[in-house]
Amino acid sequence: MKIRRHLLLAVATSLALIGLAVPASRPAYAASLTEVTSFGSNPGGMRMHIYVPDTRPANPPIVVAMHGCGGSGPGFYSSSEFASLADRYGYIVIYPSAMQEAGFGKCFDTWSAAAKQRNGGSDPVSIASMVAYAGRQYGGDQNRVYATGSSSGGMMTQHMLALYPDLFKAGAAFMGVPFNCFANAADYPPGGQCTGGNMNRTPQQWGDAVRQASASYTGARPRVQLWHGTNDTLVPYSLLQESIEQWTNVFGLSQTPSSSDTPQANWNRRRYADATGTVQVEAYSIQGAGHSLPSAGMAAAALAFFGLTTPPVTPPVTPPVTPPTSPPVTPPSNPPSTPPATGACRVTDTISAWNTGLTANITITNTGATAVNGWSLVFTLPGGQAITSGWNATYSPATGQVTARNVGHNAAVAPGGSVTVGFQATHTGNTAAPASFTLNGSPCTVA
Repeated sequence: MKIRRHLLLAVATSLALIGLAVPASRPAYAASLTEVTSFGSNPGGMRMHIYVPDTRPANPPIVVAMHGCGGSGPGFYSSSEFASLADRYGYIVIYPSAMQEAGFGKCFDTWSAAAKQRNGGSDPVSIASMVAYAGRQYGGDQNRVYATGSSSGGMMTQHMLALYPDLFKAGAAFMGVPFNCFANAADYPPGGQCTGGNMNRTPQQWGDAVRQASASYTGARPRVQLWHGTNDTLVPYSLLQESIEQWTNVFGLSQTPSSSDTPQANWNRRRYADATGTVQVEAYSIQGAGHSLPSAGMAAAALAFFGLTTPPVTPPVTPPVTPPTSPPVTPPSNPPSTPPATGACRVTDTISAWNTGLTANITITNTGATAVNGWSLVFTLPGGQAITSGWNATYSPATGQVTARNVGHNAAVAPGGSVTVGFQATHTGNTAAPASFTLNGSPCTVA
């Protein structure tokens, strides 16, 4: 299967001034995603992109943000909120790109024997090298390193917390699985026991797997936040409980939460605190959600769990602008969709199919000269296909002619920019991709 990547490449430069990094001749928040081609030991053969906000402390925290299968670092950069929040809170974001093929394209290696050993090789060593590079090159604080990710990235989040408890201070795993859930490559989705819906080990067995991964480590363990949709069928919701059992056992906590609440509609949260009242494990059940996390607001909740949201970095003061002679026009609160010029969009659709199911990863690229503000992508599913869940977009209806609409964090697509969305579907034998796509009413080139 051929996986295409649309990379957003730029160069970020800055200088340090009175404890904050402020560019000499660029406006605030002008930072861009940059690829690093040589960052150190890289046994996983991975690619590294980094986002360094222009305004940041002298020794900023580091967040490693990891994509799902079939995605890429630049794709997760454009489809999640971690970079925009970095501008506000002043932390560095590392976006690794997995390069190893698995059931759904390129996924982070959480199945091989090498990847299950500390410094054993494969992707975990590559990711640790990226963190060290951010420390050397940008003064990133090696005592404030955090991991997060979606699906395959959520799996690798828990993986890194188990292998490198001395490096990571906390992690937030979206739709992940416990550490050492996969027996080998053949056990990886769409087949296998781990995500087959019947995985059930004891808390002691799960906890022992983490302790054995770093047997000589006796220090504090990284705090863990877990997220899962109750209607997730690709990575079954039941695995959230298995992850809770693993990490509460690692911390020696009760399986009964110390508190539970609903911080916002459909977000059911359970917290597991130690004797001092510190919440070491936090689990969110998102009612009705499929394989579609993180959605709007969840990145901010993860950062709050990390302790990175207070106080925010204060941006430089911008000199006041002389008001115009005539009053400015106030834009509408919900601006209408901006149609691209005909032929000013390109769509790549990558299908991964098995038995009676499939996933589609769709990259929409704005090849025009003007930004798209709000978008809807229309396509027709082949007969027999029906969408069961999706991510980074809403889909309606589930069959026939489908309209995918942006969610809050990916409404704007700059010229040359792209967004990646996707869905899971059932099929009756026809696993083909849609033949054509239109973006805001204009036809797109199908790559």
